[in-house]
Amino acid sequence: MPAADRRAPRLPQRRRPTVTRAQIETIVARALGVVGLVFGAQSLPFALEQADALGVGAGAALMAGLFGGIAALAVATVAKVAVRAACLVFAGFYAVALVVWPLIVSDTAALGGAAPWLYYLCTVATTCAAVALPPVWAAAYTFVVPAIYGVIRAAPAGGGAPPLLAALDALYAIVLGVVVLAIITMLREAAESVDAAQEAALERYDLVARQHATETERVKVDALVHDSVLTTLLSAASARSEGEQQLAARMARDALLRLDEAGASGPRAFDRVGLSVLVRRLRAALTTFTTSFAVRVVNAGGVELPVEVVDALYTASVQAMVNSVQHAEEPGRRARREIRIRGVRAGGCVVEVADNGIGFDPGAVPSERLGLRISIEERMANVGGSSEIASRPGHGTTVTLAWPAGALNGETAGGAVGPGGTAGPGGGAQNPGGTS
Repeated sequence: MPAADRRAPRLPQRRRPTVTRAQIETIVARALGVVGLVFGAQSLPFALEQADALGVGAGAALMAGLFGGIAALAVATVAKVAVRAACLVFAGFYAVALVVWPLIVSDTAALGGAAPWLYYLCTVATTCAAVALPPVWAAAYTFVVPAIYGVIRAAPAGGGAPPLLAALDALYAIVLGVVVLAIITMLREAAESVDAAQEAALERYDLVARQHATETERVKVDALVHDSVLTTLLSAASARSEGEQQLAARMARDALLRLDEAGASGPRAFDRVGLSVLVRRLRAALTTFTTSFAVRVVNAGGVELPVEVVDALYTASVQAMVNSVQHAEEPGRRARREIRIRGVRAGGCVVEVADNGIGFDPGAVPSERLGLRISIEERMANVGGSSEIASRPGHGTTVTLAWPAGALNGETAGGAVGPGGTAGPGGGAQNPGGTS
């Protein structure tokens, strides 16, 4: 056997995953959680030593606030829940702790000239600011907070250090904070560039895939017309006997059935992309609204959906959000809006757009209103998904989009399933009082 024939077949190369902004945020947050625990453990012995120098109860309250904040920060970064809020709380509490430190020191001699134990948590605070705040405000925090510490360090309540040593301590904290801020900012910008490039590539690919699918469908229909419809017409034109006429009628019914099947199948683009693509597109769409939506994403990792399904979910979700913005508000009260995106196993997705606005009666929506029926219900049905609109006056609205249709019940097997589960007649008046 020739050597070429004995060679093992080449396996297809696995697609290398790209680094997204969401992944960068997760990595940075979890690194911050670990660093916070390490620096907290380092500063704890010093905090216990200096507890006697502080006023009664002040040391315990300060330690409870800062070390409790570090613990909450670690939990938030691991669970990926309320990370920015935890960072903001810790950074704010740390700045307040620095400002009140001279006020709660009751015995400066007990410090023995040592640096306040708050110094060991300064980097944690500046990193929290870098994670939670825009770059300009984070930079201001990175300079101002260490400068405040430098002033306190030179005062008797901070150990009465020589001005040069106090300045060097503050400068060290500033430099370290600036380096961390620069690294986080560069990682975010690089990830955003990758996200933008991937999004543009996916949009171009989606267009090309649709054009190819449409052309394939056109060729298929042309062949069907030529092979079936024209043949049927010629047979009907030449039919003389009753048997020939019955044959032509059967051929006509068969041709109509095949045309209906071709129209129902429609062009499809079967290539799959990650659920994170849908999340990024929806977040980008939210930036165009003047009304804010809270966004919650669960189990998005590892979930892949067909390109056309991502497009349908995106368009239907945006329509639901637009409906909410237009119809959910009532005089004197601002509605809260939320969009929840949940992956179901490895091949399904549920998107919920909800608000607590004025709500509406889906059964009262006029049939000529197309916002719900065309833009949401039929759009999801056309890709094998489902939609549900739950609303009643005074109780807000929730629009639920699922793909495939069984994803609402945790079922993803079976590929494209029929539409099912749409509540409300279609119409566009969805007060989307409940799309978020």
